[in-house]
Amino acid sequence: MSEKATTKMQHISATDLRSIPHRISYLKRFLNFTEADGAAIQASGAVLGPLVPTVLDAVYTNLLSYDITAKAFAPPQPDFDGPAPASVQDLTLDHPQILHRKDFLKRYLLQLVGNKEWDDESKIWDYMDKVGIMHTGEPGFKHRAKRPELRVEYVHMGALLAFVEDVVVGAVMGMEGLDLQTKTQTIRAWNKLLWIQNDLFAKHYVVDRDSKFAPRGSTALAKAADAKYPDSVTTGEDTFKLLGPFLGGVFTVLLWLIYNKA
Repeated sequence: MSEKATTKMQHISATDLRSIPHRISYLKRFLNFTEADGAAIQASGAVLGPLVPTVLDAVYTNLLSYDITAKAFAPPQPDFDGPAPASVQDLTLDHPQILHRKDFLKRYLLQLVGNKEWDDESKIWDYMDKVGIMHTGEPGFKHRAKRPELRVEYVHMGALLAFVEDVVVGAVMGMEGLDLQTKTQTIRAWNKLLWIQNDLFAKHYVVDRDSKFAPRGSTALAKAADAKYPDSVTTGEDTFKLLGPFLGGVFTVLLWLIYNKA
């Protein structure tokens, strides 16, 4: 007979997950995101700060390598009144519109490493949630309400986060003077944080059948409301909100096993 689990099963309400504090509480517990992880992310600013220009160039070089990702930067951008490119082929790393987007990503990364509060009510989670909203064609931030929309499909946002994580892992592992324990702790913390950000993107694209919630960024609602994105394909599945943190947790365990084998 198999042994019973010693940990008491916790109840998680699908409807409650629509609330940012409840959702973050669940994700943090599932991924075991602790204050020590927050401290590791903040401490990594000293390591990653000098590399930010290189990271930005790497990210946008990759984004401009594919027309399907580059086309998001061709129309007029929110918070930018400068010239738009005549075509997607005119976009380069030093185009004013790309420099504007690079500046936003820089401020985003600085927000993460500069954050000192990681409780469920921390403003950083609301900020990360609004970053998710603003890529769906909705304003996200109040000052964007009457600005041009920015719509980027979820597949590209997920790929971008994976690319950013790969850059962060490479930067941390390549730093001289850091012991293996510090590198492992830093990478594990960033892995958890970026998977939480990934969920706060998916939250605004994916239809959640459990809570019967269709976010404004979902193609199902977009088609029903005004057919604004007729060429999009619905990608939502009710298991996604569980699969995301599960994969993040699996990667964290693998890092722990690798460290303890070293």
